Formats: sequence, structure tokens, C-alpha cells
Amino acid sequence: MVKRLIYLFIYLIFVYIDRSYGCGLPTYPPVLTRVVGGDDVREHSWPWQVSLQYKSGSRFYHTCGGTLISDQWVLTAAHCIGRTYRVYLGKHSLETDNEAGSIAISPAKIVVHPNWDSYRIRNDIALIKLSTPVKLSNTIMPACLPPSGQVLPHDSPCYVTGWGRLWTGGPIADILQQALLPVVGHSTCSRPDWWGSLVTNSMVCAGGDGQLASCNGDSGGPLNCQTSDGSWDVVGVVSFGSSMGCNYPKKPSVFTRVSAYISNFVSYLIHRVSMLKYYYF
Repeated sequence: MVKRLIYLFIYLIFVYIDRSYGCGLPTYPPVLTRVVGGDDVREHSWPWQVSLQYKSGSRFYHTCGGTLISDQWVLTAAHCIGRTYRVYLGKHSLETDNEAGSIAISPAKIVVHPNWDSYRIRNDIALIKLSTPVKLSNTIMPACLPPSGQVLPHDSPCYVTGWGRLWTGGPIADILQQALLPVVGHSTCSRPDWWGSLVTNSMVCAGGDGQLASCNGDSGGPLNCQTSDGSWDVVGVVSFGSSMGCNYPKKPSVFTRVSAYISNFVSYLIHRVSMLKYYYF
């Protein structure tokens, strides 16, 4: 059974969105600039970005990001799972209640990779099924998934988005942020003076210039990379960074490489998964 569950993450076509469906093409395209520390995004220019929020007392608080990849499934990091969440879609400002075009939905199923290893930070990927399908709109739409096995070349321009801390130890952002993080090839990122053997081929590194990086609160969110047809793929899921600081030189942000978890699979597993309320490991 566990082996079959592993196939779910090898497959991921279970929630795959074909490009003809309109994924990865925001109505309001992002303004692509390079600003040290990141900058406020154009409103609704990353309409697949979600905020995972946990309840404490009578309030909800942002804890992780995520990526809408269909009308009912969200991709996030395994290390983000462990609390009772609501999934907020269509958000721009965390401090603004009842934003037009936004909606909070409870999870119906949570699928954490069966081989998630929190000690070595391996297979840091999870899926959340929304309790009801979300109505896609100008403010809420899915990102595309990359081709199976794709590895982007060194220095490919990609953008991390999220409401993470604005600097090491700083406050959580109110307005959704974006930062340009060029891909760092595995041969560079795995050097001893970079991340060494901690980084595997199932991960992708981006950044590392000591100025731009993901930070606490960005976890689970997307590394967005634009394709030749103009659409955006969620190439990575924010996984970890340096304990020495979010913007530490030669310690780029590390993402779970989504394309490492996409391949062909036996279709009957889809039916088996759909019958269960939770897969949680």
C-alpha cells in the first residue's frame, strides 16, 4: 500500500492541468523587476498563490504558502502540514478582510509524501484537496505544472512569491511579495561551500547572491518560471534556507523540484485516493 501511495507523488498528473485549460496565464501579468529584498506584486498577478492559515483563538494567521494547481488541489510543502488550516485564495493583503475576489476554503484531504524525511529534508511535498472546488476567475486560477523530469539550466530567471518575512527576523509581509531568483545549477549548489550533499537531484536551488531569497513564511509557496509560450510553471516548492539568515551568500533558497514527482501512473489509483478522507503520514 505504501508503495502505491508513493506512486501518487511520482504521478501528480492526478491533479495535472493541461495548458489548454488556461493555467499559468494571469489576467493581470506580473511586473517583472529586480528589487533587493523583493517588492510588492501587482494585485492578482500571481493568482495561483495561496495562504495557508492556522487558527489561534478567534483569529487565523498566515504560516505557509501554496500553489493552486487545479480547481480543487493545492500544492505545498510537507513540513507545512500539521495544523488545522484554512486555505485562502485570491489574497493580496493579509491584513485586509473580505478582499474582492478572495475566498477561504477548508481542506477535505491532505496528502503528505509517504517518504517525507524531516531530518534530511527529503520529499518535502504535499497536496491539499479543497472541500469544494473553487470558481476560477481573474483573481484565482491555477499555475501549470512543468514537464516530467525537466531540469532548468543554470541562471534561468524564476520568481519566488509569498508573504514571508521581509528580512531575517523581520515581520511577515502584509502585501504579497515577489523576488527574482535565478536558478543555481545542481553542480554549483552541491559544492561543499554551497549546500553540499544536503541538496539532491530532486531539489532545485535559486538565488544565493546574498540579497534575494525566500524567508520564513514563504515555505510551501511556488518558484514561478515562465515558459516560452508565456505561461508560468510552478517549478519548485519552497523547502528550506540557511539557518545563518535568509539572504546568506552561497546558500540559495532550496525548493522541492516539482518535475521530479511527475511521471506516468496506473489510473486506478486515482479512484483509490478519491475514496479516502485523509492520507496523512
